[in-house]
Amino acid sequence: MNVFEEYVLEYDEWFETHKWVYQSEVEAVRKFIPETGDGIEIGVGTGRFSIPFGIKVGVEPAKAMAEIARKRGICVYNAKAENLPIRENSFDFALIVTTLCFLENPLQALQEIKRILKPHGRIIIGILDENSSFGKQCEEKRTVNKFYKHAKFYQVNQVLDWLKDFKFGKFKIVQTIFKNPDKIQSLEPIEEGFGKGLFVVISAKNKKSRVL
Repeated sequence: MNVFEEYVLEYDEWFETHKWVYQSEVEAVRKFIPETGDGIEIGVGTGRFSIPFGIKVGVEPAKAMAEIARKRGICVYNAKAENLPIRENSFDFALIVTTLCFLENPLQALQEIKRILKPHGRIIIGILDENSSFGKQCEEKRTVNKFYKHAKFYQVNQVLDWLKDFKFGKFKIVQTIFKNPDKIQSLEPIEEGFGKGLFVVISAKNKKSRVL
C-alpha cells in the first residue's frame, strides 16, 4: 500500500490543521523563488508548495496526489524524480520540498534535476533537518507516523555535499520552525543558516554549461 495514495485527503488536510507551520515554510521557500522564469516542482504532491509561487508544472508519482494538483491548475507528470520525462535545459528553477527523504535514490534525482535545469538555473530544496532538535524527535517518532515511516531524514551538510558533487554552487540557506509544530499558532521567524530550525531551505545555482 502506498500511503500517499491511500491517505491523500489526510495528507492534504494537514496543511489546514497546521496552517501556521505551512505558511512559515512557504515564506522560507519564498526567499529563494525567482521573480521571473519557468519553474517546476519535483514531488509536487497536492500542489501546496507550487500554488503560492505560481509554479505550473510538477512531477508526482502518486496518482491520487497528482489528480488533486491537476485540479488546482498544475500540469503534472506522473513520474519519479529519479527518471524525469523532461528535456535538458528546460527550467529556470526546480523546487523540491520534503521529498528527498522519500526517494529511493536521492543522488539520481539530483542528477536528473541538474539535467533539466538551464545553465545557471536554481535548485531550491526544503528538508526537515535531522540534526535539529525537533528533527531528532521526528526521527524518533518516525516509525509510528504513517507518512514518515519509510522516510530517511538527512542532515543539511550531507545535502550540501551532494550538491557540491554535482557542481552546484552559490549556496544560500535559511531555517524556520523553532518550536513544536503542533503548538505553533503564528508565523515562525526565518533566520539565515541552519542548526536550530526544523525546516531548512537550501538554494544553489547550477554551474553546468549548456547542453547542445
